[in-house]
Amino acid sequence: MILKSTMKDRFITFSPFLFLFLLLVLAPSVHAWSTTTSKTKSELTRRDTLASLSSSLQVPIALSFFLSQPANAEEGDSDEYITTPRGLKFKVTNPPNDPNSPTPKRAQKVKAKCTLYINDFPPIAENEKNKSTKIDSSKGLLGEKPLEFLAGVSQVIKGWDLAISDMRVGEARKLIIPSDLGYGDKGAGGKIPGGATLYFDVELVEIGDMAKLNEDQYKWLDEHPL
Repeated sequence: MILKSTMKDRFITFSPFLFLFLLLVLAPSVHAWSTTTSKTKSELTRRDTLASLSSSLQVPIALSFFLSQPANAEEGDSDEYITTPRGLKFKVTNPPNDPNSPTPKRAQKVKAKCTLYINDFPPIAENEKNKSTKIDSSKGLLGEKPLEFLAGVSQVIKGWDLAISDMRVGEARKLIIPSDLGYGDKGAGGKIPGGATLYFDVELVEIGDMAKLNEDQYKWLDEHPL
């Protein structure tokens, strides 16, 4: 019963497209077939034979490909990470509140929730082995306290500056930050070893005011692009 219902739904989904498809593909095939059969054997040249055969084969081949496509397939429905030219990997886990809202400018105040792991993210399935180690989080015993900083001015690691500069309020991402965009060969805090890849869950909570910069600070921004 489930199989029948599924096939019926698929047919209903495809029926207008299938009609147009058959109209476009079968029409030249029928014409080629009728033209071929109207000729005598002596008139049937090698070119006619190949053209007729090719036209006839288009139907089952193209039709099988057409019907093999999922009825409800959506583009962009992927679990893969996007890798930036700098080697930062990210995956959007929650879209922004407004996809047309602005991203932070350099020296603009921002607030972000975050949790840092090393070795890997915690597994989703309960039966998977947990290789991850939680290092820090903005969520403590007293509740959530988002991290506040100025975007793009090296108050945080490079991987964070690059990621936050591309995010919008409400957006959450998983980040995989290589060591050269993190704490490098030295590590940090006695908990993060040198050369460690960093795994972050990040959510941009708020974009605030621009910081008041002096001439030297503007010059520094010009001399140190992200």
